[in-house]
Amino acid sequence: MDLGGYRELWRTHGVTALLLSSLLARLPVLATMVPVAFLAKDASGSFRWAGVVAGAYSVGMAIAGPLWSRAADRRGARGVLLITGLSWSVALFAIALLPAGLYRLLPVLTIIAGALVPPVMQTLRAAWPRVVQGPALRTAYAVDATAQELLFMVGPMLGATAVSVASPRLGVLLAAAMSALFIWWYALRQPRPLTHDDHAAVPLTARQLLWHRHRLPLILAFGLWIMSFNGISLAIVAFADDHGQRLIAGIFEAVWAFGSLVGGAVAGALPGRRTSYLWRRAALVGVGMLLCVFATSSPVTLGIALALSGLTLAPAIGALYERLGALTPDVARTEVFGWMGSAAMGGAAIGSAVAGAVIEGFGVQYVWLLAAVLAAISTVLLLRVPPEVEPELATGGLLGETA
Repeated sequence: MDLGGYRELWRTHGVTALLLSSLLARLPVLATMVPVAFLAKDASGSFRWAGVVAGAYSVGMAIAGPLWSRAADRRGARGVLLITGLSWSVALFAIALLPAGLYRLLPVLTIIAGALVPPVMQTLRAAWPRVVQGPALRTAYAVDATAQELLFMVGPMLGATAVSVASPRLGVLLAAAMSALFIWWYALRQPRPLTHDDHAAVPLTARQLLWHRHRLPLILAFGLWIMSFNGISLAIVAFADDHGQRLIAGIFEAVWAFGSLVGGAVAGALPGRRTSYLWRRAALVGVGMLLCVFATSSPVTLGIALALSGLTLAPAIGALYERLGALTPDVARTEVFGWMGSAAMGGAAIGSAVAGAVIEGFGVQYVWLLAAVLAAISTVLLLRVPPEVEPELATGGLLGETA
C-alpha cells in the first residue's frame, strides 16, 4: 500500500472543497427519482405511470447531457452549472406543486427537468486533470468512483426517508432546495480551464470526438457495464422475492456497493504498475460477475459473492474515467463525459428490460451470466486502449494522437 497519492491529493489546494461540493451537488440528483416516482404513483394510482414518468426523466437527461457538457467546454463550466442548477430547481418546484388532477402533465415536466439536470459529474471528471497530476490524478478518479458508490446508497435513501416521514411532494421540494444551494456552491469551486494554443483550442465536432479508436471503445464499454449493473439490480430484487425475503434486496445492494467502496479505496492507495492496462480491470469485473452465477443457491453465498464482485467495480470505473480523460483534449473533456453519461442512461434502460426477459425466460442466475458476457465484450473492446504509463516512461504525449 502506498498512501502517497492520497497525501498529495489532499494537500493540493482546492481539492477538498471541490470534492465535497461535488458530492453535495450530486446528492439531489440521486435523491429525486424516488419521491418523483411515488408522486406519480399516488396521483395516478399506477406504478406503470410512475415508470413512464421515470422514463421521461431519463430521456431528458440522455438527450441534454452532452449538450450542456459541450456548452461547459466552450463557455465555461461555472455559468452552465449556475444556469442549469437554478433552472432544474425551478422545474422540480413545478413538479412538486403540480395539482394531482393534472398528473398527465408529469411526463412533460419530468422530461424538461431531466433535460435541465446540471452536468455535475461531467464537469468534475473534466476538472481533475486541471487540479492534480501524476499519481494523485489516479487517486482522484478512484476517490470519485468510490464516493459515487456512497452516494448511490445515501441519495435514494434520503429521498425514500422524505417520502416515508412526510410526503412525495416534500421529497421533491427538498431536492429542489438542495440543488439550488449545493450546485451554486459547486459552481463557484470550478477551476480555471487550462491554457491552450490556437490549434489545440479548436473545438471538436461530436463525430470527431466520438468516432475515435480509443474514446469510442471506452464509452461503449462503460455503457455495457451500466447495462450489466442495472440488470443485476433487477436480479437482486427477483432473487429476494423468490426467497420470500424482500428486505434482503436492500441488504444485497448495500453489500455490493460497500464492496465497491472498499475496492475503490484500496485501489487509490495502491502504487500501481509501471504500465496499467484497463482491460485487466475489466476482466476482473467479468470474473466477479461469473462468480455470482455459481452463488445463487442461498442468500449467504450470494451476499459473499456480491461483496467480492463489488471489489472490482470502483477500481475499473475509476481507471476508465482516468483513461477517457487522458485521451481527450481539455477543450472537449466535459463533453466526452457527457456522452459517457448518455451511454450509461441507454445501457441502464436496455439492461433492465433485457434482465426482466431473462429472469422470466431462464431464471435469476442467468442475469449474472449475461452480465459476465457483457463484461467480457467490454474487455475485448478495451484491449487496444493504451495503458496508463508512468510519466518518466512516457516518450510522448497521448493527446497529440487524439486531435
